[in-house]
Amino acid sequence: MRRLSLAGQMLVLQLLVVAVAVVGGAVLALVQAHELLTDEAGGTARAVAVSVANSPEVLAALDEPDPTAELQPYAERVRLATGVDFITIMKPDGTRYTHPNPAEIGKRFLGHTEAALAGRTFTETYRGTLGPSRRVVTPVMRNGEVRALVSAGISIDRISARLRGQLAWGALIALLALALGAGGTWLVTVRLRRQTHGLGPVELGRIHGHHDAVLHAVREGLLLVGKDGTLTLCNDAARTLLDLPPDAEGRPVAELGLPDHEEERILLIGERVLAVNSAPSRLGTVVTVRDHTELQALTGQLDAERGFADSLRSVAHESANRLHTVITLVELGRSGEAVAFGTKELRTAQQLTDRVMGAVREPVLAALLLGKSAEAAERGVELVIGHDTEVDDVGVDPGQLVTIVGNLLDNAIDAASKVEVDIQVKAENLIIKVSDDGPGLTGSDAFTKGWTTKGDGHGLGLALVGQAVRKLGGTIEVAGSAFTVKVPVG
Repeated sequence: MRRLSLAGQMLVLQLLVVAVAVVGGAVLALVQAHELLTDEAGGTARAVAVSVANSPEVLAALDEPDPTAELQPYAERVRLATGVDFITIMKPDGTRYTHPNPAEIGKRFLGHTEAALAGRTFTETYRGTLGPSRRVVTPVMRNGEVRALVSAGISIDRISARLRGQLAWGALIALLALALGAGGTWLVTVRLRRQTHGLGPVELGRIHGHHDAVLHAVREGLLLVGKDGTLTLCNDAARTLLDLPPDAEGRPVAELGLPDHEEERILLIGERVLAVNSAPSRLGTVVTVRDHTELQALTGQLDAERGFADSLRSVAHESANRLHTVITLVELGRSGEAVAFGTKELRTAQQLTDRVMGAVREPVLAALLLGKSAEAAERGVELVIGHDTEVDDVGVDPGQLVTIVGNLLDNAIDAASKVEVDIQVKAENLIIKVSDDGPGLTGSDAFTKGWTTKGDGHGLGLALVGQAVRKLGGTIEVAGSAFTVKVPVG
């Protein structure tokens, strides 16, 4: 059995069950048939015996000098007409008046007669001169006195012969039931073999163990979405990353608040940055979810550092251009113009620096604004820092401020030719407003899903802004191309 596949073992076991059920049913049917035939034989014998005992011919013959001469022909006629095997009429002491075998007439009856002598009719199975039989003994009464006894019976061999006649039909029905059961079992086995790929219980158990171990061990989230959009499987990591309820399996994906599965995208679920990848399978769609929160944080820091480096490069580039201009003017002998140009450019740069550093006392935020100003100038975009801008060190996480202001400015610089930023504290709130002359935002889910003005569908900046604002307990409002962020301070 261990060498057989699961389908093979099921076939053998089901065939055994069907065979036992059919054989058991056949045996039970035969036992019941034997009891019915025996009861039927007893009923027939009782009817014949009582009828003979009440016959006037019997009572009249008992008064004759030789009752046998009258009773023997009568008993044989009745026996042949009713189909019983014997009718014996006897004296109260058991001496026979009649018998199918004339040689037995005058001999003692073999059987019990006590109950009949007491005036009762009874039935028994007894072995007589004709072999074992189902017989009935009843009294012949006259004026309350037992004048004779009548016994009628059917041999057990005859009952068995009738049973053997039914046995052939019973066997045929049992074989037909067995064949139908085997055919149904084979069809079930074929389907089971197709679904289990011919594997045995040991292999299936091993595969299930490996499957369960892998599902619970991998750190990536794994989901299986059926073709009807129902979540059919998810591991522990997926439940944690997506914050799924315990009864998530078996429910529609839309009901669980999960986004539609695409081939690859970045999503923000709560405070997590998740990379989602999906691939079609025979059972539906397999979705893997990886936590990129820490990686995205490091990427954000790297982007900030790169932004500062780009800003320094832009400043260095502009300074090199100005210095080259001054040198050229000096070489041309126009020293006065060189001094005037250098003084003007230095004054302009210093004014911007003094303006930003004087208004923004948060060093990280001030450095970000100076860098973005240089980057915007290099790209031909006018970045205006509002006159109302004034921020002290308000105790807000600088990293979150860089995320909010940096991403808003990046999107505005990419989409417009003029950008204005205002940052100030009002009514215990840090208010950050970034506006531009671009087309503005279209779409209500830009702060939860990837959105970009570049049209590639994989933007994450605004989603990160929304995440940072939520972490700081603030709010964000959008009016066309103007973004207003309010963050509590204090």
